[in-house]
Amino acid sequence: MNLKENETKVKNNTTHTKDMTTGNPYSLMLGFALPIFLSQVFQQLYNTADAFIVGRYLGTNALAAVTSSGTLIFLMISFFAGIAMGAGVVTSRYFGAGDREQVSRSIHTVLAFGLVAGILLTVVGVAFTPTFLVWMQTDPEVLPEAISYFRYYFLGSLALVLYNVCRSIMNALGDSRRPLYYLIFSSILNVVLDVVFLAAFHWGVWAAAVATVISQAASVVLCMIHLTRKGNVFTVEWRKIRFHKDMLREIIHNGLPSGVQNSVIAFANVIVQSQINSFGRLAMAAYGTHAKIEGFAFLPITSFNMASTTFISQNLGAREYDRAKKGARFSILAAVLSAEVIGVFCYIFAPKLIGMFDQNPGVIELGVRQAHTVALFYCLLAFSHSVAAVCRGAGKAFVPMCVMLAVWCVLRITYIFAVMQLTHEIGYIYWAYPLTWAISSVIYLIYYLCCDWIHGFDNSSGPV
Repeated sequence: MNLKENETKVKNNTTHTKDMTTGNPYSLMLGFALPIFLSQVFQQLYNTADAFIVGRYLGTNALAAVTSSGTLIFLMISFFAGIAMGAGVVTSRYFGAGDREQVSRSIHTVLAFGLVAGILLTVVGVAFTPTFLVWMQTDPEVLPEAISYFRYYFLGSLALVLYNVCRSIMNALGDSRRPLYYLIFSSILNVVLDVVFLAAFHWGVWAAAVATVISQAASVVLCMIHLTRKGNVFTVEWRKIRFHKDMLREIIHNGLPSGVQNSVIAFANVIVQSQINSFGRLAMAAYGTHAKIEGFAFLPITSFNMASTTFISQNLGAREYDRAKKGARFSILAAVLSAEVIGVFCYIFAPKLIGMFDQNPGVIELGVRQAHTVALFYCLLAFSHSVAAVCRGAGKAFVPMCVMLAVWCVLRITYIFAVMQLTHEIGYIYWAYPLTWAISSVIYLIYYLCCDWIHGFDNSSGPV
């Protein structure tokens, strides 16, 4: 039996997976991206439900406490989520090459990493929550509720990290449907718990964090039930969950740049949030509320990017270079167009969207002002993220890390501190985003057109 026949046999004997190295690339990517898009919609409901229900039942201070937490939470979990993304690239490559043993070793190694990372994040998050919030210049009126919310949220860090790991594993094997089903369940559970805890029991803002943690833990349980089910050649076995040194090195090699990239973006956003906090609680509530709405613009970007990374990794693992190029072009175009459509919608309906969360005129005014500044530039945001996803799928994760570090972190922070020294005007902070999106898009366009990203794995220790 030749190598290609062996690869096909391995993939066909693997239930709940999808081989993306054969068939129409466009329909495959759409079929893969759609469940991811729907799952992202429900995942966004986690944050949106907290903000909406907290704002309605607990008031503006509680809303500011919850919505201002997004950047810090992303900073804390983004590094580990990036490592999980790197593990997904490794798993996709070996799956595309038909290497059953290496796929299994990568899965068990990243699960071991997720367990250790989740425990570490819990300890750090709970212990240093007050320090982080004071450093971010959180309004004293909001600080007690923000500390309460954060600490309960970080008690569930293990579930947050493990869910990202499990989703990465399933997506790497071409299964984007089950994460959707599990998120639908957990999102509905989150909304129900929010209503019960806040509207019925009249508990404080900490209960919103508890509801999210319980819901996230439920999705992890469902993921692990599926992954440990017998009858799959890649079945997870508890006794095999450990660090394989060579595989851990490969995962870190591919995941560390993504983790650093996520962290520097998150760090820059924390700096932005700290500057926003200096304008008071209304600015905090408006900025955080806009972030919830803007999250929906990220949904098509994330969906096509995850499809792109998996598609490109599998096809480069199988040495299907032309298919990888077609998939890259399609994912970039689809993400840019869909993000811009959402941007136009957000621009037009900004007052109504912001008003859904808080009827305070000051919050609505500032939220609309930010939306009218950034929404029409979502196409640039989508392009930058899309090319970054192509680079990750091709084993070139170091490239987007450098671009994001230079532009979205160093340049963005430098710009904000400079303009805040000249004039304490919040509108200039809003402009930091479209300006840096535009600069990174130009850099990514030059790289995509001029550099040989398609052979990113050829000199690696992987299967190609």
